[in-house]
Amino acid sequence: MRRRHRLAATLAAAAFALLPATPAHADAIRAQQWGLDALDTAQAWNTTEGKGITVAVLDTGVDDSHPDLAGSVLPGKDFIGFGAQRGSRAWARHGTAMAGIIAAHGHGSGREDGVLGIAPEAKILPVRVILEGTDKAREKARNTRGTALAQGIRWAADQGADVINLSLGDDSESAHPEAGEDAAVQYALAKGSVVVASAGNGGEKGDHISYPAAYPGVIAVTAVDRNGTHAAFSTRRWYATVSAPGVDIVIADPDRNYYQGWGTSAASAFVSGAVALVRAAHPGLAPAQIKKLFADTARSGPKGGRDDAKGYGIVDPVAAIKAGAKLRPGDLKAASAGYGKQYFGPGPAAAKKDTEPAGWLAPLAGGIGALVLAGAVVLWRGGRPGRN
Repeated sequence: MRRRHRLAATLAAAAFALLPATPAHADAIRAQQWGLDALDTAQAWNTTEGKGITVAVLDTGVDDSHPDLAGSVLPGKDFIGFGAQRGSRAWARHGTAMAGIIAAHGHGSGREDGVLGIAPEAKILPVRVILEGTDKAREKARNTRGTALAQGIRWAADQGADVINLSLGDDSESAHPEAGEDAAVQYALAKGSVVVASAGNGGEKGDHISYPAAYPGVIAVTAVDRNGTHAAFSTRRWYATVSAPGVDIVIADPDRNYYQGWGTSAASAFVSGAVALVRAAHPGLAPAQIKKLFADTARSGPKGGRDDAKGYGIVDPVAAIKAGAKLRPGDLKAASAGYGKQYFGPGPAAAKKDTEPAGWLAPLAGGIGALVLAGAVVLWRGGRPGRN
């Protein structure tokens, strides 16, 4: 029997003052993208900006007409098949935010406006596997699209995605491994796709295991703030690989506004962008090699080398690119070692009914469950989005 489970990919946000819509707004927005500075992306870009790399974003969809992403979004796939469409406030908000963190290139004269992603020359492959929380079709999707995530992972791998970003996860009390999803992850790894997932936002709610982050071979990402301190909301578990910025992150939205958000969703997107840089510099490396490379080159590592809060430390794309030059291409088969045991579980509890004051202050639900996305006050208000 197909399970009905809840995906919780939290990108909740801290409030921030509205910035004026003046010519200075670009500087104000870029100045708040502290994550790029923290990961020393300017130095990494001396080597590559991710050209030639495709990052699959399995999420709520991506707005390919957003000025910061225009021309960088490939034709994708919708494994839900219904729900809100372009122009609706219940469409593609979380997915667009994640795509922007990964590969936004800004816009305007000299592309000085808007936001930049960590790999601004990478391409985004959008794969819709979940619906937004305000989508009226979310309950239908939850009941009828329980295999969307596994299907999406396999499809992305078959399209040759270099990286698969999973800024989502089931970290409910009843979360358990799903054999179909695990098999899809192993399939993707064997095809050469690096799989990155958010570690979960249950750090203040019991630190429940989150899937797909806990599947073997996945680079599971926890969140840190601008001081490099583990974020309290970020789940602490054995599967944590590395950490990345996940607090006060500037994100693009289909409404053409910019918001500030927090969550391991954002941290996962940063690491997927970092993987894109490494793969562009060293395309022959296998997923298992890249996962180990990130662990070996992470900075600000905890005492003892690793812990459940930050994994091996904060991802360092510059160090990873440099160290990757010393590696020879590896065996893809080594990337797809499974658990060696079967999975059982009672299935998740029924989702609680939401009270939703506004779209970005509400849980989001989709074909494979609920994707929690809360939002902040507008950082800058741009023009109205196109309604194609």
